Amino acid sequence: MNVYRYFAVRPLSALLALAALVNLPALAVETIEFNTDVLDVKDRSKIDLSDFSRADYLMPGQYQMVVRINKNELREQNITFMPPEDDPKGSIPCLTPEIVKQLGFTAAAMRELRWWNNAQCLRLDSLKGMTARGDLGSASLYINVPQAYLEYVADNWDPPSRWDNGISALVFDYNLNAQSTHQSKGHETQTLSGNGTTGFNLGAWRFRADWQGGYDHSTGKDEGSNNNWDMSRYYAYRAIASLRAKLMMGESYLNSTIFDSFRFLGASLVSDDNMLPPNLRGYAPEVSGVAKTNAKVTVSQQGRVLYETTVSSGPFRIQDLNSATTGTLDVKIQEQDGTSRTFQVSTANVPYLTRPGQLRYKLALGKPSDLKHNTQGPGFAASELSWGINNGWSLYGGSVLAGDYNSAALGVGRDLLSFGALAFDVTQSRANLPQQGTLSGRSFRLSYSKRFDEYDSQVTFAGYRFSERDYLSMTQYLDTRYHGNNYGSSKELYTVTFNKQFPDIGISSYINYSHRTYWDRPANDNYNLSLSRYFNVGRVHNVSVNLSAYRNSYNNRDDDGMFLSLTVPWGNTASLTYDGQFNSSGSSNMVGYYDRIDDNNSYNVKTGVAQQGRGAASGYFTHDGDMAQMTANASYESGRYSSVGLGLQGGLTATPQGAAAHRINAMGGTRMMVDTDGVSDVPIRGYGGLSHSNHFGKAVVSDVNSYYRNSISVDVNALPDNVDATRSVVQGTLTEGAVGYRRFGVISGEKAMASLRLADGSSPPFGATVVNQNHYQTGIVGDNGSAWLTGIKPGETMRVRWNGKTQCVISLPSPLPPLTSNLLLPCRAAGNDLAKDDAVEKENGL
Repeated sequence: MNVYRYFAVRPLSALLALAALVNLPALAVETIEFNTDVLDVKDRSKIDLSDFSRADYLMPGQYQMVVRINKNELREQNITFMPPEDDPKGSIPCLTPEIVKQLGFTAAAMRELRWWNNAQCLRLDSLKGMTARGDLGSASLYINVPQAYLEYVADNWDPPSRWDNGISALVFDYNLNAQSTHQSKGHETQTLSGNGTTGFNLGAWRFRADWQGGYDHSTGKDEGSNNNWDMSRYYAYRAIASLRAKLMMGESYLNSTIFDSFRFLGASLVSDDNMLPPNLRGYAPEVSGVAKTNAKVTVSQQGRVLYETTVSSGPFRIQDLNSATTGTLDVKIQEQDGTSRTFQVSTANVPYLTRPGQLRYKLALGKPSDLKHNTQGPGFAASELSWGINNGWSLYGGSVLAGDYNSAALGVGRDLLSFGALAFDVTQSRANLPQQGTLSGRSFRLSYSKRFDEYDSQVTFAGYRFSERDYLSMTQYLDTRYHGNNYGSSKELYTVTFNKQFPDIGISSYINYSHRTYWDRPANDNYNLSLSRYFNVGRVHNVSVNLSAYRNSYNNRDDDGMFLSLTVPWGNTASLTYDGQFNSSGSSNMVGYYDRIDDNNSYNVKTGVAQQGRGAASGYFTHDGDMAQMTANASYESGRYSSVGLGLQGGLTATPQGAAAHRINAMGGTRMMVDTDGVSDVPIRGYGGLSHSNHFGKAVVSDVNSYYRNSISVDVNALPDNVDATRSVVQGTLTEGAVGYRRFGVISGEKAMASLRLADGSSPPFGATVVNQNHYQTGIVGDNGSAWLTGIKPGETMRVRWNGKTQCVISLPSPLPPLTSNLLLPCRAAGNDLAKDDAVEKENGL
């Protein structure tokens, strides 16, 4: 038999027959009648069209389905279909109280809900316009509800009723950086540094431990080695959705928009802006600078490493720090030539405004501690509160009470509408010191934020703060009392972050500036100015030029410089570059070539003239692997040094559903484990590029946004020929630190035409379905037992169902014969196999 002719004619005839059988007037009552007179007499007794007789009809029973509310996806769960009270032959989904809680009804809508089946199932006619239908093809339950009955929903944001705490899991995240530098005078150094987070999730709780450390080895004049690896803090936290707050216990840092941050052992309850819709959230801190060579950038606070990465030479901006990070950050740039620079960045807070009638609060209780897990100083209680008085005004304040040290603050914020937002506050501190007596002082702060849409510009933050000489923060009090060190008492602080677009001439500008003066030491300055422009030159489009200027003045050391770059596209993925650096030590000019090999690999190479006319070359390679991100770099400068470096950043997540190694950026952060039903090498698109499922059919998409609706998909265009995705997109809104779990519908195996035969030589009825061991439909029986089967694997057993249950099973041969001919497959009703199969069906509610 010609299988191609058979396949082309039979399915088409089956579709035409179904079209002819439908009695169109019956659609009005959602019941379809079939006229079987067009079929052969011998076929009329072998036809099962029960699954097609009613629109959206499903046999009573339990089905594992993804719940979709107005096209937004909730997690997969068991859904029971049962006959309604007024229609014994019907079948509708039973929406239990647990499912209804996830839908996000308003309080008024909840009061209108009515129930049946002993109050275990929602009456779908409780709310006008509400409908629900099941779809076996996509394994989904579609629920449509008028938006007026639902809580506030924004793009990519769901109300708390839909948040998912994820599943139990173990996590281990790491970031390692190694570097070896050989100086021309014979001096060599090797360094290895790392940081990360480990812990586990249990229900809504996240238990975490942060670690950091380093190893240094030198040869030559300063030969020696030292190493230090420590667990920097232990803590646990969870989201409390009803309070829109985060509860944290253990070692933490005071999270405050009024008071300076300090480390403590205790507990805190903080209203979390990340739980708010995106347009009501604050800003995360940002660190920018310029690297003279391939360099390692470390951001720390009070000795704890917050972020560490390697960057190629040129400007860099770190914009993915945790938005809960407050206070002063220490930034260290370690160049590959052995030099290093250090400066400080003050995190900016937008004016403390709160929506009318709402309260935002922060509470903390404990004792100050250090990196060695020792407590030092008096126990304290800290509080912070902001109240939205009306549409324009907010009143806020707070206090830190610790016996010999106390401080209190009071402020007011004003929404100036088209003129932006303004806030002003005063903080009073009072400290009793054994040798200096009582010191009392005030600190005044004024902050402003505004987006000028008509001018395509935005003042992200602008602030001024003045502190009297005797004003002490908690950190200054502890340093003065227990270490005798009060050096660095702040006097004035100016901070500005500004963006401006010039669309007519294609120029974008960015400036970040801070100026801090002290009562007892030189002033510190830090600014970064960036101008960029895109333009076309003849047939070459998107040529870009960028100018960056910077100044870092820290502890009487000035570091001023300018960076000029030109990028010319070359082909589809490559570009030619020119980099020029100019500073007090001289200038350098480099030309380079950049190319992106594919979605996961890129590199750049540079060569030219360094300072004082020395020849120089460098290279930088990035690989975003399925199990980790790897960076490799090398630099050479004639007569000075040669250096190579390697960076590795990734994580391991283990759950009861499986385990996978993966890329990671935010240590200990939120992630989603996806399951491809045991099929390996399935291409998955999520946050951070393309990845693939491992040998066990698991993959982890890291760095998903907490409290955002995240979508992850199978790249169907890159699927192998023998793999199909019946469900290629999954969604989830996860709480902070959660490990979500979602399953794709993936079928792997060959495809072929088959003829199914029962023991008596007859065939299963027209319309019977064939399903695999994962309950995915792999074919529908046509006339004379013909079926186009997908997901064929050697030795696999598939079930054939009609009349609502499994009637027989087929076993595929092993090895498979050539699939260019029609497969003849006996359908056995063997008692043991069928009993076992029915038990599986019952267990899975199918």
